[in-house]
Amino acid sequence: MEPYLMTAKTLSGLESILAKEIEELGGLKVEKGKRIVYFEGNDGLMMKANLGLRTALSILIPFAEFQAKNENELYQETLDIPWEDIFSLRNTFSIQSVVGGEYFNHSKYVALKVKDAIADRFRKVTGRRPNVDPKDADYQINVHINRDRCTLSFDSSGKTLDKRGYRLKSNEAPINECLAAGIILKSGWDKKRCIYDPMSGSGTFGIEAALIGRNMAPGMKRRFSFQNWADFNQELFYQIKDELKAQETELQTEIYCSDIEKQNLSIITENAVRAGVIDDLTIEHLDYFKSSKRCDSGVAFLNPPYGERMNLDHSKETYKAIGDQLKQHYTNCDAWVISSNMPAMKAFGLKAESKEMVFNGGLECRLQHYKLF
Repeated sequence: MEPYLMTAKTLSGLESILAKEIEELGGLKVEKGKRIVYFEGNDGLMMKANLGLRTALSILIPFAEFQAKNENELYQETLDIPWEDIFSLRNTFSIQSVVGGEYFNHSKYVALKVKDAIADRFRKVTGRRPNVDPKDADYQINVHINRDRCTLSFDSSGKTLDKRGYRLKSNEAPINECLAAGIILKSGWDKKRCIYDPMSGSGTFGIEAALIGRNMAPGMKRRFSFQNWADFNQELFYQIKDELKAQETELQTEIYCSDIEKQNLSIITENAVRAGVIDDLTIEHLDYFKSSKRCDSGVAFLNPPYGERMNLDHSKETYKAIGDQLKQHYTNCDAWVISSNMPAMKAFGLKAESKEMVFNGGLECRLQHYKLF
């Protein structure tokens, strides 16, 4: 099969990390965009990308591109596509749309027009129409409009790829799994230094570190939309899974997850069991302000309270204390801290090696790296 174009969506700030991941998987003609990475590959790579990429949110496969400046042109161009050759009346479908430019302003209306065109095409050819399933459709169609350029793509992933299948329970403000993995990869962790997740919450940093440390593909325990497609090659899919499974290794270091809230310990444990890394984590009931490093050096990842319920003075005091704890008890370590509380981050009391903006669940956050001496 000839390589075809694919598009991997990601979070802002993770484009370079994702591009490197895709290249390591064997992707061709890798090109970065804004919150997106383009690449080429075959069906095997599409499956491997869904199973193995840590910082991708979804893998789209563009299949139609046309020009449209109004709803009638959009409808007619979509109607002309032979949808009956792509999926059947037995299949369900759904539409997601993203629009930008002067010609189209409402993404929901665009999705409705595309849905109507597909339904009308089926009625014209077969006398019936397939059902729409907005939650878990067999064929999930992505519509992207930039000015007058319309691109239709199949979403091969289905549920976004941060839904690994292990985090069925979480605390109030969990970090996105793709973002946690991206921060760990950004840190340049060598898989040998100890990992500290001392405000563990639901254990995402620790679990993602274990998956990375053991070279375990993050999507091995979930289903994908492409498994519902008419041309799905089940034999190839299980061959790819076996190949990825064979690349797993033993963890070469220690990963410490701790939290002050007792109920969070059971959440971390259950999530780690589902992820298959429970034996790789040391899970402890421990106040962060009584924690300290366990190895000569290591890397700490912190997602402290963002302080929406704190007044500014209290949040600044808390963040200064967090910085003091790192400075006094995590010497010879690196710390990566993410928070949306920008004023409190300035009170941290440590000089950051780097600062960058990232997004966690729609919240604009700052990610800062500290070297602790």
